[in-house]
Amino acid sequence: MTTLLAFLVTIAILVMVHELGHYTVARLCRVKVLRFSVGFGRVVASRRDRRGTEWALSAIPMGGYVKMLDEQEAAVAEQDLPYAFNRKNVWQRSAIILAGPVANLLLAILIYWGLYLTGVPALKPILGEPPANSAAQLAGIRNGETVIRIGGESIESWQDLHWLILREGIDAEQLKLETQDATGHLYFRSLDLSALSSADKESRLLEAVGLVRYMPDIAPVIGELLPQGQAAHAGLLPGDRILAVDNDTITRWEQLVQHVRQSPARKIELTVERDHRVVHLAVTPDASAESGQTIGKIGAAPRIPPGTFEAIQTQMRYSPGAAFAHAVGKTWELSSFSLEMLGRMVIGQVSLKNISGPVTIADYAGQSARSSAGSFIAFLALVSISLGVLNLLPIPLLDGGHLLYYLAEIVTGRPVPERVQEIGQKVGMALLGVLMFLALFNDFQRLLTQ
Repeated sequence: MTTLLAFLVTIAILVMVHELGHYTVARLCRVKVLRFSVGFGRVVASRRDRRGTEWALSAIPMGGYVKMLDEQEAAVAEQDLPYAFNRKNVWQRSAIILAGPVANLLLAILIYWGLYLTGVPALKPILGEPPANSAAQLAGIRNGETVIRIGGESIESWQDLHWLILREGIDAEQLKLETQDATGHLYFRSLDLSALSSADKESRLLEAVGLVRYMPDIAPVIGELLPQGQAAHAGLLPGDRILAVDNDTITRWEQLVQHVRQSPARKIELTVERDHRVVHLAVTPDASAESGQTIGKIGAAPRIPPGTFEAIQTQMRYSPGAAFAHAVGKTWELSSFSLEMLGRMVIGQVSLKNISGPVTIADYAGQSARSSAGSFIAFLALVSISLGVLNLLPIPLLDGGHLLYYLAEIVTGRPVPERVQEIGQKVGMALLGVLMFLALFNDFQRLLTQ
């Protein structure tokens, strides 16, 4: 129910903002708006304002629309002709169409601005011990180093690190990092990416190069158990201290995690200290798909003393001017990167598996809503950017397709013929149908593999 409600709230907010963009500029251009609908299909509830606009809630909550007075849609009374959309000049029509995607991008800027003003909790970009023979270890990276710059660009949080490595590493053969150890000594690290596959770069780049987030040492003591998890079925209890796994001594929780992850569907022997006595238990981790790999999970979480993570936490908070600059910069970076990735998909440089649909959006909406209000608001900004960018694509039926027609009209001096527009609509429907099929296919494939 949380996932469904979060998804519906996400769609409702983003669609309303998008359509309000169209509506507002249409009113400024003196175009009569007949209906503003959230949702498609049969109208469930509606109210008409003094300007004659019907504000409606429709049965299918998967979008929305603004219906304007237009001679291409229906006959228009002579006295209303000056207020018809098709009677406006090409610049006004372009502004009305462009206003929807722009409204989504402005919403993202406002959200990020508010988050940066109030403060965004984040983890410091501190690296843990890299796996043996990984690119990070071969570059000399050691446990506890803080990443200061990537490719010459400063970073402040682990989220910045993740984003910049994804952006810089998609094409690069070498990844340049500047790090600092606890004593303040600077290091210049160069990670070799030449051996990585495209799949590694697209879905698991940090893991593939061996960049691990630093975690404080946590004792291997059970804190919580999932009631139906394998740990609970095996007889583990909160407060149990794991001494060994398959006769390998355990001193840190991370060691236990590694043993479990490497043992999907394979029984492992645990030596446990409970109430000053030693107990021997056997547990078989569940096999679970994660980032294209099969790992083990037992449904147990550690006991974490208060203040354990304070040393690696930070908060990104700025003055109003700096916060606005960061918000605009983040929105621009995400928008341009989305367009770049879409372009790479078209020419085959990036897998079509990266396309996500409503099921994935609903899943992440639910996860972010359960996490915190700030996480859900940040998720809204991200999806708002995606919606704005998607609608700018030059595909008939989308806002970008209409803008393409208007560009042709500006160049030729006359409107695109109706026959051409009809063919464009059919092509647009086919393209959107294929896009939706791919998105849903990827969504359900992810669900089945997870």
